[in-house]
Amino acid sequence: MKRSLGRFLSIATSCLVSRVMILSIWLLGCHPLASHAQDTKHPNIVFILADDLGYGDVKCFNPEGRIPTPHIDKLAQQGMRFTDAHAASSVCTPSRYAILTGRYPWRSEEQQGVLSGYDKPLIDSDRLTVAGLLKNEGYYTACIGKWHLGMNWPLKPGYDTIKTGWEIDYSRPVQQGPDTRGFDYFYGISASLDMPPYLFIENDRAVSIPSVTKQFPWRKGPAASGFEAVNVLPSITRKAQKTIATQAKKKRPFFLYLALPSPHTPIVPDQSFLGKSGMTAYGDYVMETDWAVGQVMKTLDSMKISDNTIVFFASDNGCTPSVLGKYRLEKSGHYPSYIFRGYKSDIWDGGHRIPLVVRWPGTVPAGAVSNDLVSLTDFMATCADILKITLPGDAAVDSYTILPALRNEAHEQVRPTIVYASIGGYFSIQQGKWKLAFCPGSGGWESPNNKQAFLKGWPLVQLYDMDTDITERMNVEAQHPEVVERLTRLMEQYISNGRSTPGKFERNNVKVDLWKKEYTKNATK
Repeated sequence: MKRSLGRFLSIATSCLVSRVMILSIWLLGCHPLASHAQDTKHPNIVFILADDLGYGDVKCFNPEGRIPTPHIDKLAQQGMRFTDAHAASSVCTPSRYAILTGRYPWRSEEQQGVLSGYDKPLIDSDRLTVAGLLKNEGYYTACIGKWHLGMNWPLKPGYDTIKTGWEIDYSRPVQQGPDTRGFDYFYGISASLDMPPYLFIENDRAVSIPSVTKQFPWRKGPAASGFEAVNVLPSITRKAQKTIATQAKKKRPFFLYLALPSPHTPIVPDQSFLGKSGMTAYGDYVMETDWAVGQVMKTLDSMKISDNTIVFFASDNGCTPSVLGKYRLEKSGHYPSYIFRGYKSDIWDGGHRIPLVVRWPGTVPAGAVSNDLVSLTDFMATCADILKITLPGDAAVDSYTILPALRNEAHEQVRPTIVYASIGGYFSIQQGKWKLAFCPGSGGWESPNNKQAFLKGWPLVQLYDMDTDITERMNVEAQHPEVVERLTRLMEQYISNGRSTPGKFERNNVKVDLWKKEYTKNATK
Protein backbone atom coordinates (compact mmCIF):
# COMPACT_ATOMS: atom_id res chain seq x y z
CA MET A 1 0.00 0.00 0.00
CA LYS A 2 2.82 2.42 0.94
CA ARG A 3 4.63 1.63 -2.32
CA SER A 4 1.46 2.23 -4.37
CA LEU A 5 0.80 5.52 -2.60
CA GLY A 6 4.42 6.62 -3.08
CA ARG A 7 4.31 5.74 -6.76
CA PHE A 8 1.01 7.65 -7.16
CA LEU A 9 2.46 10.75 -5.50
CA SER A 10 5.60 10.53 -7.64
CA ILE A 11 3.59 10.31 -10.86
CA ALA A 12 1.26 13.12 -9.78
CA THR A 13 4.19 15.36 -8.85
CA SER A 14 5.91 14.62 -12.16
CA CYS A 15 2.75 15.50 -14.10
CA LEU A 16 2.30 18.70 -12.12
CA VAL A 17 5.90 19.78 -12.75
CA SER A 18 5.50 19.03 -16.47
CA ARG A 19 2.32 21.09 -16.63
CA VAL A 20 4.00 23.98 -14.79
CA MET A 21 6.98 23.85 -17.16
CA ILE A 22 4.71 23.83 -20.22
CA LEU A 23 2.69 26.73 -18.81
CA SER A 24 5.89 28.68 -18.01
CA ILE A 25 7.25 28.19 -21.52
CA TRP A 26 3.91 29.29 -23.00
CA LEU A 27 3.80 32.40 -20.80
CA LEU A 28 7.40 33.29 -21.65
CA GLY A 29 6.59 33.10 -25.34
CA CYS A 30 3.64 35.47 -24.79
CA HIS A 31 5.62 38.01 -22.74
CA PRO A 32 5.59 41.36 -24.58
CA LEU A 33 9.36 41.77 -24.29
CA ALA A 34 10.38 38.20 -25.12
CA SER A 35 12.51 37.82 -28.23
CA HIS A 36 12.12 35.52 -31.18
CA ALA A 37 15.73 34.51 -30.66
CA GLN A 38 17.34 36.16 -27.64
CA ASP A 39 21.13 36.08 -27.36
CA THR A 40 21.88 37.67 -24.01
CA LYS A 41 25.64 37.44 -24.57
CA HIS A 42 25.32 39.51 -27.75
CA PRO A 43 22.66 42.15 -27.14
CA ASN A 44 21.42 44.20 -30.07
CA ILE A 45 22.90 47.70 -30.10
CA VAL A 46 21.10 50.78 -31.40
CA PHE A 47 22.91 54.14 -31.48
CA ILE A 48 20.60 57.07 -32.34
CA LEU A 49 22.47 60.28 -33.12
CA ALA A 50 20.61 63.57 -33.47
CA ASP A 51 22.17 66.39 -35.50
CA ASP A 52 22.78 69.78 -33.80
CA LEU A 53 20.41 69.03 -30.91
CA GLY A 54 21.40 71.16 -27.93
CA TYR A 55 21.73 69.90 -24.36
CA GLY A 56 18.92 72.26 -23.39
CA ASP A 57 16.63 71.15 -26.22
CA VAL A 58 15.74 67.95 -24.32
CA LYS A 59 13.24 68.39 -21.52
CA CYS A 60 14.75 65.84 -19.12
CA PHE A 61 18.08 67.69 -19.33
CA ASN A 62 16.53 71.16 -19.15
CA PRO A 63 13.37 71.22 -17.03
CA GLU A 64 12.87 74.86 -18.01
CA GLY A 65 13.00 74.00 -21.71
CA ARG A 66 10.00 75.02 -23.78
CA ILE A 67 10.01 72.11 -26.25
CA PRO A 68 8.28 68.81 -25.33
CA THR A 69 10.45 65.69 -25.87
CA PRO A 70 8.32 62.91 -24.33
CA HIS A 71 10.00 59.97 -26.08
CA ILE A 72 13.57 60.89 -25.14
CA ASP A 73 12.35 61.69 -21.63
CA LYS A 74 10.75 58.24 -21.41
CA LEU A 75 13.99 56.66 -22.60
CA ALA A 76 15.79 58.45 -19.75
CA GLN A 77 13.16 57.26 -17.26
CA GLN A 78 13.83 53.69 -18.37
CA GLY A 79 17.62 54.07 -18.45
CA MET A 80 20.50 56.34 -17.45
CA ARG A 81 20.96 60.03 -18.18
CA PHE A 82 24.52 61.42 -18.38
CA THR A 83 24.84 65.05 -17.29
CA ASP A 84 28.49 65.55 -18.27
CA ALA A 85 28.76 63.81 -21.67
CA HIS A 86 30.61 65.39 -24.57
CA ALA A 87 31.19 65.01 -28.27
CA ALA A 88 34.84 64.97 -29.34
CA SER A 89 34.22 68.08 -31.41
CA SER A 90 31.72 70.90 -31.62
CA VAL A 91 30.90 70.13 -35.28
CA CYS A 92 29.54 67.20 -37.31
CA THR A 93 32.27 65.37 -39.23
CA PRO A 94 34.93 65.09 -36.50
CA SER A 95 32.33 64.17 -33.88
CA ARG A 96 31.11 61.26 -36.02
CA TYR A 97 34.65 60.15 -36.78
CA ALA A 98 35.30 59.77 -33.04
CA ILE A 99 32.09 57.82 -32.41
CA LEU A 100 32.86 55.22 -35.07
CA THR A 101 36.63 54.91 -34.52
CA GLY A 102 37.17 55.60 -30.80
CA ARG A 103 39.93 57.97 -31.92
CA TYR A 104 40.13 61.73 -31.52
CA PRO A 105 39.36 63.28 -34.92
CA TRP A 106 42.27 65.72 -34.84
CA ARG A 107 44.58 62.74 -35.32
CA SER A 108 43.18 62.48 -38.88
CA GLU A 109 43.74 64.72 -41.91
CA GLU A 110 40.71 66.85 -40.97
CA GLN A 111 42.26 69.46 -38.69
CA GLN A 112 39.40 71.96 -38.84
CA GLY A 113 35.92 72.40 -40.30
CA VAL A 114 33.78 69.62 -41.77
CA LEU A 115 33.62 67.64 -44.99
CA SER A 116 31.27 68.47 -47.85
CA GLY A 117 28.94 66.00 -49.54
CA TYR A 118 31.57 65.40 -52.22
CA ASP A 119 34.71 64.93 -50.11
CA LYS A 120 36.84 61.80 -49.99
CA PRO A 121 36.70 59.31 -47.08
CA LEU A 122 38.10 60.49 -43.77
CA ILE A 123 38.28 57.08 -42.07
CA ASP A 124 41.26 55.10 -43.37
CA SER A 125 40.27 51.88 -45.11
CA ASP A 126 42.40 49.78 -42.73
CA ARG A 127 41.16 51.43 -39.52
CA LEU A 128 38.88 49.28 -37.37
CA THR A 129 35.51 50.90 -36.74
CA VAL A 130 32.95 49.93 -34.13
CA ALA A 131 30.86 48.53 -36.99
CA GLY A 132 33.78 46.38 -38.13
CA LEU A 133 34.39 45.24 -34.56
CA LEU A 134 30.78 44.14 -34.13
CA LYS A 135 30.61 42.59 -37.59
CA ASN A 136 33.61 40.44 -36.67
CA GLU A 137 31.59 39.25 -33.66
CA GLY A 138 28.72 38.08 -35.86
CA TYR A 139 26.57 41.22 -35.82
CA TYR A 140 24.56 42.48 -38.77
CA THR A 141 25.59 46.13 -39.05
CA ALA A 142 23.49 48.89 -40.61
CA CYS A 143 24.09 52.61 -41.04
CA ILE A 144 20.96 54.60 -41.79
CA GLY A 145 20.85 58.38 -42.18
CA LYS A 146 23.53 61.04 -42.41
CA TRP A 147 27.06 59.76 -43.14
CA HIS A 148 29.21 62.93 -43.49
CA LEU A 149 32.52 61.06 -43.39
CA GLY A 150 33.30 61.12 -47.09
CA MET A 151 33.15 58.70 -50.01
CA ASN A 152 34.63 58.46 -53.50
CA TRP A 153 32.21 59.59 -56.20
CA PRO A 154 32.86 58.26 -59.73
CA LEU A 155 33.55 61.02 -62.25
CA LYS A 156 32.39 61.38 -65.83
CA PRO A 157 35.07 61.05 -68.55
CA GLY A 158 37.16 64.20 -68.85
CA TYR A 159 36.80 65.31 -65.23
CA ASP A 160 39.29 64.90 -62.40
CA THR A 161 37.75 67.21 -59.74
CA ILE A 162 34.30 68.02 -58.41
CA LYS A 163 33.26 71.67 -58.53
CA THR A 164 29.50 71.71 -59.09
CA GLY A 165 28.53 68.08 -58.53
CA TRP A 166 27.47 67.61 -62.14
CA GLU A 167 30.90 66.14 -62.89
CA ILE A 168 29.81 62.95 -61.08
CA ASP A 169 28.51 59.90 -62.91
CA TYR A 170 25.66 59.02 -60.55
CA SER A 171 24.82 55.86 -62.48
CA ARG A 172 28.04 54.18 -61.33
CA PRO A 173 28.79 52.74 -57.87
CA VAL A 174 30.11 54.94 -55.07
CA GLN A 175 33.47 53.75 -53.75
CA GLN A 176 34.77 53.68 -50.15
CA GLY A 177 31.42 54.47 -48.55
CA PRO A 178 29.91 53.15 -45.29
CA ASP A 179 29.59 49.64 -46.76
CA THR A 180 33.42 49.50 -46.81
CA ARG A 181 33.82 50.78 -43.24
CA GLY A 182 32.26 47.85 -41.42
CA PHE A 183 28.60 48.25 -42.34
CA ASP A 184 26.66 45.49 -44.10
CA TYR A 185 24.02 47.98 -45.18
CA PHE A 186 23.74 51.72 -45.77
CA TYR A 187 20.78 53.89 -46.63
CA GLY A 188 20.99 57.63 -46.31
CA ILE A 189 22.57 60.89 -47.45
CA SER A 190 26.21 61.70 -48.03
CA ALA A 191 26.45 64.64 -45.63
CA SER A 192 24.24 67.23 -43.92
CA LEU A 193 20.74 67.86 -45.24
CA ASP A 194 21.84 71.28 -46.50
CA MET A 195 24.75 69.85 -48.52
CA PRO A 196 24.45 68.53 -52.09
CA PRO A 197 24.11 66.14 -53.76
CA TYR A 198 20.46 65.91 -52.76
CA LEU A 199 19.66 62.22 -53.12
CA PHE A 200 19.44 58.96 -51.20
CA ILE A 201 22.20 56.37 -51.44
CA GLU A 202 21.57 52.66 -50.82
CA ASN A 203 24.76 50.71 -50.19
CA ASP A 204 26.95 51.98 -53.06
CA ARG A 205 24.30 53.29 -55.47
CA ALA A 206 22.30 56.48 -55.85
CA VAL A 207 18.64 55.54 -55.45
CA SER A 208 17.68 58.12 -58.09
CA ILE A 209 19.87 59.92 -60.62
CA PRO A 210 19.95 63.73 -60.20
CA SER A 211 18.15 65.57 -62.99
CA VAL A 212 17.45 68.97 -61.43
CA THR A 213 19.15 71.61 -59.27
CA LYS A 214 17.84 72.29 -55.76
CA GLN A 215 18.88 74.40 -52.80
CA PHE A 216 18.35 73.55 -49.07
CA PRO A 217 18.49 76.31 -47.87
CA TRP A 218 21.56 78.06 -49.28
CA ARG A 219 23.76 75.42 -50.93
CA LYS A 220 22.78 74.73 -54.54
CA GLY A 221 23.53 71.45 -56.27
CA PRO A 222 22.38 68.36 -58.18
CA ALA A 223 19.23 66.70 -56.85
CA ALA A 224 16.95 63.79 -57.61
CA SER A 225 13.67 65.25 -58.83
CA GLY A 226 11.65 63.60 -56.05
CA PHE A 227 14.07 64.43 -53.23
CA GLU A 228 12.63 66.93 -50.73
CA ALA A 229 14.31 67.81 -47.45
CA VAL A 230 11.05 67.62 -45.51
CA ASN A 231 10.71 63.91 -46.38
CA VAL A 232 14.16 62.80 -45.29
CA LEU A 233 13.59 62.35 -41.54
CA PRO A 234 10.37 60.33 -42.01
CA SER A 235 11.99 58.22 -44.76
CA ILE A 236 15.05 57.42 -42.66
CA THR A 237 12.88 56.60 -39.64
CA ARG A 238 10.76 54.16 -41.65
CA LYS A 239 13.89 52.53 -43.06
CA ALA A 240 15.26 52.07 -39.53
CA GLN A 241 11.99 50.51 -38.38
CA LYS A 242 12.00 48.11 -41.31
CA THR A 243 15.62 47.14 -40.61
CA ILE A 244 14.86 46.43 -36.95
CA ALA A 245 11.77 44.37 -37.82
CA THR A 246 13.67 42.32 -40.39
CA GLN A 247 16.63 41.62 -38.13
CA ALA A 248 14.46 40.82 -35.10
CA LYS A 249 13.15 37.75 -36.92
CA LYS A 250 16.66 36.36 -37.29
CA LYS A 251 18.97 34.78 -34.74
CA ARG A 252 21.83 37.14 -35.64
CA PRO A 253 22.30 40.16 -33.34
CA PHE A 254 22.35 43.56 -35.01
CA PHE A 255 23.97 46.99 -34.65
CA LEU A 256 22.00 49.93 -35.98
CA TYR A 257 23.72 53.31 -36.26
CA LEU A 258 20.81 55.68 -36.91
CA ALA A 259 22.17 59.13 -37.75
CA LEU A 260 19.19 61.48 -37.90
CA PRO A 261 19.48 64.60 -40.11
CA SER A 262 17.62 66.76 -37.59
CA PRO A 263 17.23 69.32 -36.14
CA HIS A 264 20.15 70.53 -38.31
CA THR A 265 19.26 73.10 -40.95
CA PRO A 266 17.20 73.26 -43.08
CA ILE A 267 14.48 73.42 -40.44
CA VAL A 268 11.80 71.41 -42.24
CA PRO A 269 9.27 69.79 -39.89
CA ASP A 270 6.63 67.60 -41.47
CA GLN A 271 3.20 69.15 -41.91
CA SER A 272 1.87 67.02 -39.05
CA PHE A 273 4.28 68.72 -36.61
CA LEU A 274 3.79 72.35 -37.68
CA GLY A 275 2.73 74.43 -34.68
CA LYS A 276 2.86 71.42 -32.37
CA SER A 277 5.61 72.72 -30.08
CA GLY A 278 4.46 76.32 -29.76
CA MET A 279 8.13 77.24 -30.22
CA THR A 280 8.33 78.02 -33.95
CA ALA A 281 9.39 75.60 -36.67
CA TYR A 282 12.62 74.81 -34.81
CA GLY A 283 10.69 73.47 -31.82
CA ASP A 284 8.44 71.52 -34.19
CA TYR A 285 11.49 69.93 -35.82
CA VAL A 286 12.91 68.98 -32.42
CA MET A 287 9.57 67.34 -31.64
CA GLU A 288 9.71 65.41 -34.91
CA THR A 289 13.24 64.30 -33.98
CA ASP A 290 11.85 63.10 -30.65
CA TRP A 291 9.04 61.33 -32.55
CA ALA A 292 11.64 59.44 -34.60
CA VAL A 293 13.21 58.16 -31.36
CA GLY A 294 9.76 57.07 -30.22
CA GLN A 295 9.16 55.17 -33.45
CA VAL A 296 12.37 53.20 -32.96
CA MET A 297 11.41 52.34 -29.38
CA LYS A 298 7.91 51.36 -30.51
CA THR A 299 9.36 48.99 -33.10
CA LEU A 300 11.69 47.36 -30.58
CA ASP A 301 8.70 46.77 -28.31
CA SER A 302 6.46 45.43 -31.09
CA MET A 303 9.17 42.99 -32.18
CA LYS A 304 9.63 41.92 -28.53
CA ILE A 305 13.38 42.61 -28.41
CA SER A 306 13.52 45.63 -26.08
CA ASP A 307 14.87 43.58 -23.17
CA ASN A 308 17.86 42.44 -25.21
CA THR A 309 18.66 45.73 -26.93
CA ILE A 310 20.97 48.49 -25.70
CA VAL A 311 19.83 51.90 -26.92
CA PHE A 312 22.17 54.89 -26.94
CA PHE A 313 20.75 58.32 -27.71
CA ALA A 314 22.99 61.36 -28.18
CA SER A 315 23.63 64.47 -30.26
CA ASP A 316 26.74 65.09 -32.35
CA ASN A 317 27.33 68.60 -30.94
CA GLY A 318 25.51 71.64 -29.59
CA CYS A 319 22.74 73.67 -31.18
CA THR A 320 23.75 75.87 -34.11
CA PRO A 321 23.60 79.60 -33.29
CA SER A 322 22.07 80.38 -36.68
CA VAL A 323 18.63 79.30 -35.41
CA LEU A 324 18.67 81.53 -32.32
CA GLY A 325 17.82 84.82 -33.98
CA LYS A 326 15.65 83.50 -36.77
CA TYR A 327 13.42 81.51 -34.44
CA ARG A 328 13.76 83.83 -31.41
CA LEU A 329 14.45 80.86 -29.12
CA GLU A 330 16.20 82.53 -26.22
CA LYS A 331 13.93 85.58 -26.44
CA SER A 332 11.03 83.17 -25.95
CA GLY A 333 12.63 81.63 -22.87
CA HIS A 334 14.14 78.52 -24.45
CA TYR A 335 17.90 78.03 -24.10
CA PRO A 336 19.31 75.26 -26.34
CA SER A 337 22.68 75.38 -24.54
CA TYR A 338 20.94 75.37 -21.14
CA ILE A 339 23.28 77.21 -18.72
CA PHE A 340 26.44 76.51 -20.71
CA ARG A 341 28.45 79.05 -22.66
CA GLY A 342 28.67 78.84 -26.44
CA TYR A 343 27.00 76.88 -29.21
CA LYS A 344 27.90 74.55 -32.05
CA SER A 345 31.46 75.31 -33.32
CA ASP A 346 32.76 76.67 -29.99
CA ILE A 347 35.33 75.33 -27.54
CA TRP A 348 33.10 76.21 -24.59
CA ASP A 349 30.75 73.52 -23.26
CA GLY A 350 27.73 74.74 -25.21
CA GLY A 351 29.54 73.55 -28.31
CA HIS A 352 30.15 69.94 -27.28
CA ARG A 353 28.30 69.06 -24.04
CA ILE A 354 25.45 66.92 -25.31
CA PRO A 355 22.45 64.92 -24.05
CA LEU A 356 23.35 61.24 -23.64
CA VAL A 357 20.86 58.57 -22.58
CA VAL A 358 21.47 54.81 -22.42
CA ARG A 359 18.77 52.18 -21.84
CA TRP A 360 19.55 48.53 -21.22
CA PRO A 361 16.84 46.73 -19.24
CA GLY A 362 18.19 44.51 -16.49
CA THR A 363 21.65 46.10 -16.53
CA VAL A 364 21.19 49.88 -16.50
CA PRO A 365 19.01 50.95 -13.54
CA ALA A 366 15.85 52.76 -14.59
CA GLY A 367 15.84 56.49 -13.87
CA ALA A 368 19.54 56.57 -13.01
CA VAL A 369 21.70 59.69 -13.44
CA SER A 370 25.47 59.67 -13.95
CA ASN A 371 27.69 62.70 -13.42
CA ASP A 372 30.73 60.94 -14.89
CA LEU A 373 32.76 62.92 -17.41
CA VAL A 374 32.37 60.85 -20.59
CA SER A 375 32.91 61.20 -24.31
CA LEU A 376 31.08 59.78 -27.32
CA THR A 377 34.57 58.58 -28.26
CA ASP A 378 34.00 55.97 -25.53
CA PHE A 379 31.35 54.10 -27.51
CA MET A 380 33.77 51.65 -29.13
CA ALA A 381 35.58 50.61 -25.94
CA THR A 382 32.21 50.23 -24.22
CA CYS A 383 30.95 47.87 -26.93
CA ALA A 384 34.13 45.83 -26.63
CA ASP A 385 33.72 45.63 -22.86
CA ILE A 386 30.09 44.57 -23.14
CA LEU A 387 31.09 41.70 -25.43
CA LYS A 388 34.30 40.95 -23.48
CA ILE A 389 36.47 41.62 -26.53
CA THR A 390 40.12 42.66 -26.29
CA LEU A 391 40.65 45.50 -28.74
CA PRO A 392 43.70 45.48 -31.02
CA GLY A 393 46.45 47.79 -29.76
CA ASP A 394 46.02 50.25 -32.61
CA ALA A 395 42.21 50.53 -32.32
CA ALA A 396 40.09 52.95 -30.26
CA VAL A 397 43.19 54.71 -28.95
CA ASP A 398 41.19 57.42 -27.16
CA SER A 399 38.21 55.33 -26.01
CA TYR A 400 37.37 54.33 -22.42
CA THR A 401 34.61 51.95 -21.37
CA ILE A 402 31.63 53.46 -19.56
CA LEU A 403 30.22 50.03 -18.63
CA PRO A 404 30.91 50.40 -14.87
CA ALA A 405 28.95 53.65 -14.91
CA LEU A 406 26.11 52.00 -16.84
CA ARG A 407 25.90 49.23 -14.28
CA ASN A 408 25.89 51.86 -11.54
CA GLU A 409 28.79 50.07 -9.87
CA ALA A 410 31.23 51.77 -7.53
CA HIS A 411 34.04 53.00 -9.77
CA GLU A 412 36.66 55.65 -10.33
CA GLN A 413 35.91 58.33 -12.89
CA VAL A 414 35.41 56.72 -16.30
CA ARG A 415 38.26 58.64 -17.91
CA PRO A 416 41.25 60.49 -16.40
CA THR A 417 40.96 63.33 -18.94
CA ILE A 418 38.97 64.41 -21.95
CA VAL A 419 39.92 66.44 -25.02
CA TYR A 420 37.59 68.61 -27.10
CA ALA A 421 38.11 70.51 -30.35
CA SER A 422 36.32 73.45 -31.97
CA ILE A 423 35.45 74.02 -35.61
CA GLY A 424 38.71 75.92 -36.03
CA GLY A 425 40.66 72.96 -34.69
CA TYR A 426 41.44 74.61 -31.35
CA PHE A 427 41.83 72.29 -28.38
CA SER A 428 40.78 72.10 -24.78
CA ILE A 429 41.66 69.44 -22.24
CA GLN A 430 39.84 68.74 -18.99
CA GLN A 431 41.12 66.84 -15.98
CA GLY A 432 38.89 66.77 -12.95
CA LYS A 433 37.55 70.25 -12.36
CA TRP A 434 40.16 72.01 -14.50
CA LYS A 435 39.48 72.79 -18.14
CA LEU A 436 42.22 74.40 -20.23
CA ALA A 437 41.45 75.85 -23.68
CA PHE A 438 44.35 76.55 -26.02
CA CYS A 439 42.87 79.70 -27.57
CA PRO A 440 41.93 83.20 -26.41
CA GLY A 441 38.30 83.18 -27.64
CA SER A 442 35.50 80.82 -28.66
CA GLY A 443 37.56 78.95 -31.25
CA GLY A 444 34.38 79.05 -33.31
CA TRP A 445 31.60 81.41 -34.36
CA GLU A 446 30.52 82.90 -31.03
CA SER A 447 31.82 86.31 -30.02
CA PRO A 448 34.51 86.94 -29.02
CA ASN A 449 36.01 84.66 -31.63
CA ASN A 450 39.73 84.00 -31.54
CA LYS A 451 40.73 86.92 -33.73
CA GLN A 452 38.67 89.37 -31.68
CA ALA A 453 40.10 88.03 -28.42
CA PHE A 454 43.66 88.01 -29.77
CA LEU A 455 43.45 91.60 -30.97
CA LYS A 456 42.11 92.63 -27.55
CA GLY A 457 45.31 91.24 -26.04
CA TRP A 458 43.54 88.52 -24.06
CA PRO A 459 45.61 85.58 -22.75
CA LEU A 460 46.37 82.83 -25.29
CA VAL A 461 44.84 80.22 -22.98
CA GLN A 462 41.71 79.97 -20.87
CA LEU A 463 41.58 78.02 -17.60
CA TYR A 464 38.25 77.36 -15.91
CA ASP A 465 37.34 75.74 -12.60
CA MET A 466 34.29 73.76 -13.75
CA ASP A 467 33.22 73.08 -10.15
CA THR A 468 32.73 76.75 -9.32
CA ASP A 469 32.40 78.28 -12.79
CA ILE A 470 30.48 75.87 -14.99
CA THR A 471 29.46 78.73 -17.30
CA GLU A 472 33.14 79.44 -18.10
CA ARG A 473 33.10 83.16 -17.41
CA MET A 474 36.17 83.60 -15.20
CA ASN A 475 39.55 82.81 -16.76
CA VAL A 476 41.91 81.93 -13.88
CA GLU A 477 44.98 81.03 -15.95
CA ALA A 478 47.04 83.77 -14.24
CA GLN A 479 46.20 82.48 -10.75
CA HIS A 480 47.10 78.85 -11.52
CA PRO A 481 50.16 78.72 -13.80
CA GLU A 482 51.08 75.29 -12.43
CA VAL A 483 47.75 73.85 -13.67
CA VAL A 484 48.25 75.43 -17.07
CA GLU A 485 51.73 73.95 -17.26
CA ARG A 486 50.61 70.48 -16.16
CA LEU A 487 47.68 70.26 -18.57
CA THR A 488 49.77 71.67 -21.42
CA ARG A 489 52.41 68.97 -20.92
CA LEU A 490 49.70 66.32 -20.77
CA MET A 491 48.11 67.54 -24.01
CA GLU A 492 51.52 67.54 -25.71
CA GLN A 493 52.03 63.97 -24.50
CA TYR A 494 48.68 62.86 -25.93
CA ILE A 495 49.60 64.38 -29.26
CA SER A 496 53.10 62.91 -29.42
CA ASN A 497 52.01 59.43 -28.25
CA GLY A 498 49.25 59.17 -30.85
CA ARG A 499 46.87 58.02 -28.14
CA SER A 500 45.44 59.03 -24.73
CA THR A 501 44.81 55.48 -23.49
CA PRO A 502 47.54 53.18 -22.15
CA GLY A 503 49.39 51.33 -24.91
CA LYS A 504 52.17 51.51 -27.44
CA PHE A 505 52.94 54.53 -29.56
CA GLU A 506 50.62 55.18 -32.51
CA ARG A 507 51.18 57.59 -35.34
CA ASN A 508 48.84 60.50 -36.08
CA ASN A 509 47.91 60.91 -39.75
CA VAL A 510 49.41 64.41 -39.85
CA LYS A 511 51.52 66.71 -37.72
CA VAL A 512 49.22 68.20 -35.09
CA ASP A 513 49.71 71.89 -34.26
CA LEU A 514 48.56 72.46 -30.67
CA TRP A 515 49.03 76.23 -30.73
CA LYS A 516 47.89 76.94 -34.30
CA LYS A 517 51.00 79.05 -34.85
CA GLU A 518 50.05 79.98 -38.39
CA TYR A 519 46.86 81.57 -37.13
CA THR A 520 48.67 83.50 -34.39
CA LYS A 521 51.17 84.81 -36.95
CA ASN A 522 48.45 85.87 -39.41
CA ALA A 523 46.21 87.42 -36.74
CA THR A 524 48.80 90.11 -36.02
CA LYS A 525 48.91 91.31 -39.62
